[in-house]
Amino acid sequence: MRTLFVPLAMLAFAAPPAFSQQVAVSAAAGTPYSQQAHAAARTLEPAGPLTLRNAVAMALQANPGLSAAFREQEATEAAIVQAGAWPNPTLDAQVEDLRRDNRTTTLQLSQPLELGGKRAARVTAAERARDQAASALAGRRAEVRAATVTAFFDVLTAQERLRLAQDSVSLAQTATRAAANRVAAGKVSPLEETRARVAEAGIRVELLQAEGTLRSSRQQLAALWGNPNPRFTQVDGAVDQLPAPVQDVASRLGAAPVVQQARLEVERRKALSDLEQAKRIPDVTVSLGAKRVPASEGETGSSRRNQVVVGLSIPLPIFDTNRGNVAEALSREEKARDDLVAAELQLGADVAQASERLRSARATAETLQRDALPGAETAYKAATKGFELGKFSFLEALDAQRTLFQVRAQYLLALADAHRAAGDLDRLLGNEGNDISAATPPVAR
Repeated sequence: MRTLFVPLAMLAFAAPPAFSQQVAVSAAAGTPYSQQAHAAARTLEPAGPLTLRNAVAMALQANPGLSAAFREQEATEAAIVQAGAWPNPTLDAQVEDLRRDNRTTTLQLSQPLELGGKRAARVTAAERARDQAASALAGRRAEVRAATVTAFFDVLTAQERLRLAQDSVSLAQTATRAAANRVAAGKVSPLEETRARVAEAGIRVELLQAEGTLRSSRQQLAALWGNPNPRFTQVDGAVDQLPAPVQDVASRLGAAPVVQQARLEVERRKALSDLEQAKRIPDVTVSLGAKRVPASEGETGSSRRNQVVVGLSIPLPIFDTNRGNVAEALSREEKARDDLVAAELQLGADVAQASERLRSARATAETLQRDALPGAETAYKAATKGFELGKFSFLEALDAQRTLFQVRAQYLLALADAHRAAGDLDRLLGNEGNDISAATPPVAR
């Protein structure tokens, strides 16, 4: 098993000192990736706030899908070794006529010789499978990283939604108290207080929904490193930080994981076609041995004598010329080429859709932040103040409150859509060296 050393220079985010020290110790010790992945199922994140850098590092270290992809790569490495093995020789022993005086004993060593480049073709096909496994591992890392970033910002957005719901409950309680005071003073009908309490109950329901969304988001994030019960209390990050537009999309399409997989499949199928073509050339078997026979009549000296046996065996390709396997391999090679074209077209469509979603979400969030949020906050403050002074009705204050909450919710939804679209682009296009290394995360027992 090969040892994978973690390059600490690849760490993209700042890490706490304790976490960095544990990463350095693991890298210096040269812990095999597969052993880390095996132990990763028991990995628990530390209690307390969780950063994006730590979340991505733990997911890349402990995700079961990454462990499976790495084991597949190990299997293909072993397949290359097996593909390059020579055929085993055969030792034959034969006895003719069991009577002692007439017994003939033959010992023969036979060695099959592969012709037509079969061994080289097998090795080439196994190497292409190894390249596919490596590409699949890289693609899986990109998927895990994108999923972790998306899940992290889902938790961050859920936290903000919970905070907004809590603020809305506080605002509703203030409105309810103000309505109760006005009813007590005889300025408005008791119906106003009833409406305020009904509105407060509705907002409390939204608070419960926000709490449930946060719990679900936390579980989805922690599940990426195999922890069904999240221990972190919250995630640290800037919820209003929009992802940057993806640059050089067209130039990155050719290096996307799905295209690389399809291209390597074409190469592997080509190697398999070459192997089937090589199998049409029959192999030969060379034999060398010794034969001990009784002495002929009239011979003097020893009663038995030895003879050298040399043989050559060549199959005659009369009935089986491997024509069916060759035709099948060529058809599958053409199918792989068609799949490559289809993958490129589908990738282009998916990337264009994700890019448009990112552009639209960014524009929506920027517009809401620039125009809608300030106006909604100003209108709410004015309506609340006017309601307390008796200048506005409760319905007007309630409408301003609901408008502010809806605008904030739309803003958070636009932020979440932007991060999901950016995560989809990262997954589709892969990473360009900004990936976080598979460092050993802090393990809490």
